[in-house]
Amino acid sequence: MLVSTFSALADPTRLAVVDRLSRGDATMGELAEPHRITAPAMTKHVGVLVEAGLVSRRRVGRTVVCSLRPEALTEVEQWLGDLTAYWNSTVDRLEELLRGDGDGH
Repeated sequence: MLVSTFSALADPTRLAVVDRLSRGDATMGELAEPHRITAPAMTKHVGVLVEAGLVSRRRVGRTVVCSLRPEALTEVEQWLGDLTAYWNSTVDRLEELLRGDGDGH
């Protein structure tokens, strides 16, 4: 899941779409407009985000409305938290060793 999430977010346009959707739902046209790309191009970008589980689409009449699925970022948040905890403990241990508080030989 992390690989597909990061792969989807690696594209600047898709990252911008997720950022925009973090502020609320948007139509395909609203998502495409700031990037000056065609509707089919935006459909492909959103499709990648849907496949990664980051975005959902629904029809409202003839309009397609996109929504962010924040729960899809839970795994990323957990991974980053674990990585942060690891690095914090590593830095703490290094500080102990540099101060001479550790039992390093």
